[in-house]
Amino acid sequence: MKKHILAVCMFAAVVTVKSQGTMSPTVIDKNVSTLLSKMTLEEKVGQMTQISVEAFLKTANGVPVEPHVFDEEKLRDAFRKYKIGSLLNVGGNAQTLALWRTRIETIQKLALQERLKIPVLYGIDAIRGNNYTLDAVLFPQQIAQAASFNVVMAARAAEVAAYETRAAFIPWNFSPVLDLGRHPAWPRIWETYGEDPYLVKEMGNAVIRGYEGNSAIIDRYHVASCLKHYMGYSMPLSGHDRTPAWIPERELREYFLPQFASAINQGARTVMVNSGEINGVPVHANKHILTDILKGELGFEGFAVSDWQDIQYLYQRHKVAADNKEAVMIAINAGIDMSMVPTDFTFCDDLIALVKEGKVSMSRIDDAVGRILKVKYETGLFDQPVGDAKDYPLFNSREHNRLNYELAAECITLLKNDDHLLPLKKGTKILVAGPSATSMSALNGGWARNWQGTNSNETEKGKNNILKAISSVFGPENVVYSAGATFTQAAGIKDAVSKAPSADVIVLCIGEDSYTETPGNIDGLTISASQIELAKALAATGKPVVYVLTEGRPRVISEIEPLSKAVLQTYLLGNEGGNVVADVLAGVINPSGKLPYTYPRYTNSLTNYYHKYTESLEFDPAAGYNPQWEFGHGLSYTSFAYSDLKIKSSELRVGSPLTISVTVKNTGKVVGRETALLYVSDLVASITPEVKRLRGFQKVELKPGEARELTFRITSEELSFINNDLRRVTEPGAFRLSIGGLHAPFNFH
Repeated sequence: MKKHILAVCMFAAVVTVKSQGTMSPTVIDKNVSTLLSKMTLEEKVGQMTQISVEAFLKTANGVPVEPHVFDEEKLRDAFRKYKIGSLLNVGGNAQTLALWRTRIETIQKLALQERLKIPVLYGIDAIRGNNYTLDAVLFPQQIAQAASFNVVMAARAAEVAAYETRAAFIPWNFSPVLDLGRHPAWPRIWETYGEDPYLVKEMGNAVIRGYEGNSAIIDRYHVASCLKHYMGYSMPLSGHDRTPAWIPERELREYFLPQFASAINQGARTVMVNSGEINGVPVHANKHILTDILKGELGFEGFAVSDWQDIQYLYQRHKVAADNKEAVMIAINAGIDMSMVPTDFTFCDDLIALVKEGKVSMSRIDDAVGRILKVKYETGLFDQPVGDAKDYPLFNSREHNRLNYELAAECITLLKNDDHLLPLKKGTKILVAGPSATSMSALNGGWARNWQGTNSNETEKGKNNILKAISSVFGPENVVYSAGATFTQAAGIKDAVSKAPSADVIVLCIGEDSYTETPGNIDGLTISASQIELAKALAATGKPVVYVLTEGRPRVISEIEPLSKAVLQTYLLGNEGGNVVADVLAGVINPSGKLPYTYPRYTNSLTNYYHKYTESLEFDPAAGYNPQWEFGHGLSYTSFAYSDLKIKSSELRVGSPLTISVTVKNTGKVVGRETALLYVSDLVASITPEVKRLRGFQKVELKPGEARELTFRITSEELSFINNDLRRVTEPGAFRLSIGGLHAPFNFH
């Protein structure tokens, strides 16, 4: 990554830090206390209320008028009568930067006409860029960024995402997702940083630094982050979104809590709560998780916002409350601070009544409102409720788009390359086929220019899809195209097969169309039948086939994987995905991504890499751990050799880290990047140990013949686990570390 891009992206933040006030946390706390003392109950409850913007948009036939227009009387009434303190969402399709600015200016103007002049905190799902603003940069989705194993690049992308979100005058981003992507069928796995808690923690911390910056006041080029979805949301038994999970508290604390704890320690301002239930208790009703752990053990000083309509769902879906009023009582007393209602004012009316009846204490209200006001001060809203357009000259700039390309280049993962088929030589005749070859929706996935990402082919038509990019790189005279099939129908196979004889190689682009959340639920993990049929037909032509996978989760391809010569996993690479795919095929990019999850071989074999010994082939020869590709797998156009693994001392002690060094050498003929993954195995423990766990990683770029010594440090705390008494312990005994195929034993005393 070229350093000049970071300098360009950061110049504005440096200017802002110098020009903006230096309000200290003490001053903020004093201001919050003073303001609280002036507020009525109605004003306090209003601050706890978040309404989605579509409630205030003019509509035609039930659909928002495009471009969006406010019904200002409805909006004004929301402030006058209900004193609402937060808005969210886009209200449909992405809007222009100019419209967003006018929208925020209108909202703040009306809010500041009220008695106490408290600005509105506007939140948006800018999960990999300001995706609900037209022309904003769309970076790779989180799962792809995880494959880069590059925390520096992820932080830079987050900083650009924050900059472009603030350019729309929005100060609060519902990101990052810190859910653990353990269940491949779950439709939101692509919103995660993969299956490993350590990787999720490291990537999450980097992104929070990019979003929030490093000061008590979040300047006008950064945003408040929101950790999603606290916690355990990503492991439903069925794999279907928002269905029951059964996770013992020991498992919650071992795998699902550490990344949230680390992010809160990093300074993350807000959390969004898990929509589902764990062990029969909806998390929105779980005081143990929301108050005892989050605000007690973790010392979280920000606020917890509900997810979409989830307080109402306590009675509508979960059936733990008789009506909305009881649901509000349960959720607020459990620890929810702000309700994403999202389109009516029932929350206000019921919460006011509950306080007057003594069923929700004023101290609970003051605690929640104080937390919300604190974030409003920390985001600088009291000083600058709207932005200044001239502060954001780099919106959708060449520099930002170049960073997008360079990050995507580090994400794409080469899973297979038999006989060194890739890269393709100049002049190679290529048949491009498959349903995702011409689809920007397949490259971007959900949370693009609308919730499901269904309009990307239109909004991103100025970008290169895979076919356009391949034609540009290899020359249109060398490229022919036939879709061959859609994601659901095998209607064009005959045409694709008829074009194969003129090609030297077939690039088959298969995977999934865009989706997220419940619409992405599936009844089987195997890739669709139409794509299997197409792959078989093209392979039967005798031409070598390269699979380009565009998918949010690892769809099982074991039936057709042997028919390919090479496989590229692109995940959801975003707007630069087409260019990156073409440049990898041509060898302009040497792929360096590694799988952030285990790629399953069978639909009933979804074991993670940190499985237990009883789940291995040794003890379960018929159906043990035998994935298509392991977590951390990823090939290169060069080769790397590991040597000279050394441990400074074979004894690890409390307070004295273990220092490990290893040499990595590029033994091939081209420059390449390699991610060294350090695993540790606890050989005997009171809780059955995993076969191995990731405890460190470093990514380096090496020229041909170049070698570099890498150093890792591991503390005893990093080898700890949650025991049966729910205590984090490191037990004395024997351990083994492994890296790059090398192993070394050590002991902890």
